[in-house]
Amino acid sequence: MNKIALSITVLIIQFSAAAQQPQRTPEQDSTIARTQRKTQADHKAMLTLLGIKELRPGRSGNPNGANPANYDEAKANPYPNLPDPLTLKNGQKVTDATTWYHQRRAEIVEDFDREIYGRVPANTPSVKWEVVSQNDTMIGAFAAKIKHLIGHVDNSSYPEIKVDIELNVVTPAQTKTAVPLIMELSFRFPAWFRLPPPPDDQPKYTPWQEQLLAKGWGFAQIYPTSYQADNGAGLTEGIIGLVNKGQNRKADDWGALRAWAWGASRALDYFEMDKDINAKRVGITGHSRFGKAALVTQAYDSRFAIGFISSSGEGGAKLHRRDCGEVVENLTGSGEYHWMAGNFIKYGANPTTWGDLPIDAHELIALCAPRPVFVSAGDKGDDWTDQKGMFMACVAAEPVYKLLGKKGMGTAQFPKVETPLTEGDLAFRQHSAGHTPAPNWETFIGFASRYFK
Repeated sequence: MNKIALSITVLIIQFSAAAQQPQRTPEQDSTIARTQRKTQADHKAMLTLLGIKELRPGRSGNPNGANPANYDEAKANPYPNLPDPLTLKNGQKVTDATTWYHQRRAEIVEDFDREIYGRVPANTPSVKWEVVSQNDTMIGAFAAKIKHLIGHVDNSSYPEIKVDIELNVVTPAQTKTAVPLIMELSFRFPAWFRLPPPPDDQPKYTPWQEQLLAKGWGFAQIYPTSYQADNGAGLTEGIIGLVNKGQNRKADDWGALRAWAWGASRALDYFEMDKDINAKRVGITGHSRFGKAALVTQAYDSRFAIGFISSSGEGGAKLHRRDCGEVVENLTGSGEYHWMAGNFIKYGANPTTWGDLPIDAHELIALCAPRPVFVSAGDKGDDWTDQKGMFMACVAAEPVYKLLGKKGMGTAQFPKVETPLTEGDLAFRQHSAGHTPAPNWETFIGFASRYFK
């Protein structure tokens, strides 16, 4: 994830430069160009609204390019003083759970709503779920039942925009009890896209879906871009555009990460009605940008029992105040600004700095407390996400977990690769296979098994 993408299609191309892709048609190229132009116009309109004339440039993933990303630990902490999650705005220390739940947590949520991810409108429409198809199938060696669902979003307030949520749910066949379930926020690739085959020398991992079925659990995959596009052009469309009746966002309106999390919560509404699923034992997971969205989902919706947050980086579990890999300025540029509230952009423009942020990622993790969170990263192939910055955020969230009677990782020493820190309710592991969640699924399932008995 070392390039700024103007659309999910463009990002996919960058991810898989080595893949042999079929030639895109002129119509597809024209669509991409229109998306880029509309994105640039929306980004410029937000800059105007905020009174910003110029942004600082984002970091480059190319070490020989202009403004390359920093990986020197000696330079990585220009703003080392983190906001204290257990100090109220009035300076009073939080020393009990009641004050956390009734005062401090609400202050942190307000800061994230206003400055980082944006506010979900009070008039968000309802969703009616339809089971489009249901089939028995085999997934590896496991008999399973698969349901394909569409969540029809009520668009009666603005019929010009239609929004549907796509969701697939898989549970063990002929289960007699409601089962735990892990839901993945999943990529939806264009029809012309083909992933390259894995190199022969790479380890082979049992697919995570089979690992879950082997435990007697289910899984679901929700496609966030079915209801909110992964580009700035889509901010006047999808669920954000529907609620805004096709108009541009205000500075504190929600961005795509918050919208994707909203859709995940609507899926959980459905799980509460499905007799095959134990809705009290539903976890959320996602990788890369969807790792960011998965953490936002768990932080805002306390019904999600556990999170597997993979390679989420800047805008997810990584500390904003860290100068390592991807930084704030990458998220304020036209390629990624749509993930965030418009107000977040000002932290990428002078004279405002990262140190001016009223909160940081450790407080997003703290909003998940007391529920367990597993933060996952890869090794050198995942440096863009700043593995140590994500670990440090977990360490800084630990006081909130302790206040609520839970355990952190038990150490502030960054562990060696392949070392699991899973004894507490905050967990971390860095594997050796780069930018992928695959090697950590087994560790996560073992971690989750403590809670999903």
